[in-house]
Amino acid sequence: MPALTPRRRRRLRIVSRKGGRLALFVAGGLVVGAAAVGIAQLADHASALFAATTAGRPWLALLLTPLAFLASAFIARRWFPNSGGSGIPQAIAARRLHGLAARERLVSLRIAVGKTLLLAVGLLGGASIGREGPTVQVGASIMFAVGRLSPRRQPGLIMAGAGAGVAAAFNTPLAGIVFAIEEMGRSFDERTNGIVISTVIAAGLTSLAIQGDYTYFGTTGAALGGSWQGWLAVPLLGIAGGLLGGGFSRLLVLFAGGLPGRAGAALKRHPLVVATVCGLLVALCGLASGGAVFGTGYAQAQALVQGDGEVSAGFGVLKLLATLLSSVSGIPGGIFAPSLSVGAGLGSNMAALLPGAPAQALIVLGMVAYFSGVVQAPITAFVIVEEMTGDHHLVVPLMLASLIGFAASRLVCREGVYHALARNFVAAEAARSLPPPRGGA
Repeated sequence: MPALTPRRRRRLRIVSRKGGRLALFVAGGLVVGAAAVGIAQLADHASALFAATTAGRPWLALLLTPLAFLASAFIARRWFPNSGGSGIPQAIAARRLHGLAARERLVSLRIAVGKTLLLAVGLLGGASIGREGPTVQVGASIMFAVGRLSPRRQPGLIMAGAGAGVAAAFNTPLAGIVFAIEEMGRSFDERTNGIVISTVIAAGLTSLAIQGDYTYFGTTGAALGGSWQGWLAVPLLGIAGGLLGGGFSRLLVLFAGGLPGRAGAALKRHPLVVATVCGLLVALCGLASGGAVFGTGYAQAQALVQGDGEVSAGFGVLKLLATLLSSVSGIPGGIFAPSLSVGAGLGSNMAALLPGAPAQALIVLGMVAYFSGVVQAPITAFVIVEEMTGDHHLVVPLMLASLIGFAASRLVCREGVYHALARNFVAAEAARSLPPPRGGA
């Protein structure tokens, strides 16, 4: 066997290093997938326990929900700072920051553990929160930690972890990739494409291996066909969903940035009181809806999509309000699943107004319109809903509703909620790095 030349040795070392790094990132994706499955199961058990505890005793929510909000907010502020809210703004902000220490304050294994545990605490109290946003922050934290093991700095790891979190949480691999590009990156860097795709694939395969092949809301063959009322509902739902979603986002950004005047100052001084009051108001929303708005809203949305469930006419509005209060409270929890549930309620309302239109199709269209209005990421919204329902008959109407929802939302809120909230974390980090003011006159 001929001896290796110095050039060949260098090439082998380069290939070996690249292969080792890729294997490391794939292993990280596998861990993200397993973590997403664990978070899903923990969230389901927590929601089921709350439902069982309050069954036949709905008044217990008036005690349990405020206590859960108070405990979650206190623990998050005391031991797991930057774990509050969805977690997606933290992941976006971490990508914008420079320096390992600054990023680690937003995405770390410590935060991942706290986020998971406090998500369960919130759902034990019936909070209207989702697990998908927290899974994104957990995924970004895991991949950031994996990157620390690599001898060379790798771009796109946080983005890859976030995309893997979406893919594994919803069992939507395409949506995971699109989310990473559209929402996390707002561009596609050639250096990161292999890392993102391989990590998402690894996370998706892990979820499939544990939970099997499934669609998040089950499969539906709903179609508009030749129904003129169904096609009329596309722009109507797009506009309504976009305006409502944009309004939700604007209010959330407003509260997160701090209300002006004495009221805003008082709210900032007493965050635990705010969390407790929000918990009490969520409990009242839950009682008004017969318990339907507690938790993620997954069960209600799935039943509507499958056509074997009903909700009250006020479900969508009450779910929106409960989700807004849960988000404003500052407790860890996402808005993905609750937003889809609000959209399903909106579609159900539209179906009642247009009885000649296929109800299941309108429910799916309402989901994509409102979700697009909230996150202002129309491609992600369309791909997620299409993959979650497996409905190929609604591809074009879903695209239209998503784009109309996005445009309508921009009339109310100029920037997507996640990026607007991410600015607060970037600003806080910038303020942290400023030198202390000098004394004197």
